Amino acid sequence: MPQNNMQEEQVLIGLVAELAKLCNRQIEPRNLLPNPDAVVAILKEVQAILYPNYFSTTEDNKDQVCYLERLGVLYWRLTRIIHSSITNKCKPECSIDMESCVELEVSRKKALEILQELPNIKKLLDEDVKAAYKGDPAARSEDEVILSYPGFFAVLTHRLAHEFQKRDLDLLARIMSEYAHSKTGIDIHPGAKIGKGFFIDHGTGVVIGETTEIGTNVKLYQGVTLGALSFPKDHNGNIIKGAKRHPTIEDNVTIYAGATILGGQTVIGEGAVIGGNVWITESVPPGCKVINKPIIEKKK
Repeated sequence: MPQNNMQEEQVLIGLVAELAKLCNRQIEPRNLLPNPDAVVAILKEVQAILYPNYFSTTEDNKDQVCYLERLGVLYWRLTRIIHSSITNKCKPECSIDMESCVELEVSRKKALEILQELPNIKKLLDEDVKAAYKGDPAARSEDEVILSYPGFFAVLTHRLAHEFQKRDLDLLARIMSEYAHSKTGIDIHPGAKIGKGFFIDHGTGVVIGETTEIGTNVKLYQGVTLGALSFPKDHNGNIIKGAKRHPTIEDNVTIYAGATILGGQTVIGEGAVIGGNVWITESVPPGCKVINKPIIEKKK
């Protein structure tokens, strides 16, 4: 072997040792973390199962036998990916012999629970489609909403991710929500609670925080932020996680473009209308309208 090649090899060996030490683990074959592409693939499969006429590549997509086969495969894939996300309880050998892992039964149970929620998710989504079609004069059909509206895809993703979040599968839920964020520009934390008939028009720049609660028939426009006013801290100065930090939006509320609503104690009452580009940190009574009053100067 030429001298230069031997020197380069020694440099690379030293580099591997240094990186392995920094990563605080040996570099070895293991697969205990979920593959983001596999998580997105599950999201797309659920989308195809819920709306087979729009997203399924299977010719006989209404056949019950076909559904059984697809759900069976999805159940197996869900179990695998849930198992891979429980890294704090699994050992490296679990990725080789999953059947011997004590967490396998937990993974199966959670996978089945999520699949059992699909009919409820479908019912909610159908209401979201109707709300979008009725609420947008530019929509020519419900088909258009399902196939092309970024707001609908973001909400579909959220409704599935929320079921993962409820079962402490935070990493999988967040991978899904961030995928939708990257595709649509709409950032919905999977922990947010959202009622039926939810419509995000245009959507770009919408942010909905983790502890947000949204009622039924709520409509948001682009650039709306439902965020935190402040972060409560413990006596050591550490942020207290899980506290209610984001607002509550009651039924039949409309929030126009660029509005910012902050705070865990902030409640937007039923039927209220929030105008564009307003800044709200206090509750708004039901039926009220909040707007920025324009200043018009007369020419002298």
